[in-house]
Amino acid sequence: MRKIIESTFLTLNGSISDPQDWSAPYWDDDHTNYSMKLMEGTDALLLGRETYEGFAEAWSGRSGDPYTDNFNAMPKYVASRTLTETTWNAKLLGDDVVAAVRKLKEEDGGNLLKFGTGSFSQTLLEHKLVDEYHFWIFPVVAPGDRMFGGLDLAVTHLDLVDTTTFQSGIVVHKLAPKA
Repeated sequence: MRKIIESTFLTLNGSISDPQDWSAPYWDDDHTNYSMKLMEGTDALLLGRETYEGFAEAWSGRSGDPYTDNFNAMPKYVASRTLTETTWNAKLLGDDVVAAVRKLKEEDGGNLLKFGTGSFSQTLLEHKLVDEYHFWIFPVVAPGDRMFGGLDLAVTHLDLVDTTTFQSGIVVHKLAPKA
């Protein structure tokens, strides 16, 4: 069974909006090395529509290093209520996203890495489909939406599996759902 790993950038005050506006000054060798480690054992990406569109624009024209070439070649599965077609080695998950993700998890293969945060992340949490969270907490305060803001959920407890601190001030909390 494959594992779903969610990787999410957050500010100190919990904002997930527009990470391109506040995260880049903290990208360094620690950031790159951790990102590369997350890609080890991953053979497909799970993306919501907004993340897919942003990544396709930013990444599809890049090449020349093993990380980028692997990232671009990797299959991508996209949750969207509005897209009717995709490019950039991607497939739509369809109307029943939960069933489609469950089927992907049951297939043989490596991890499914989920980038970006929004309603797709909330759906995965509600249905207990995420096996591991990597919350990258950046030392910055910014306005915007909160990861699980407005979600009517039962209390969900997570176990802290590991913590990684970067010289830049980023702290990554690796968590898993409590058994």
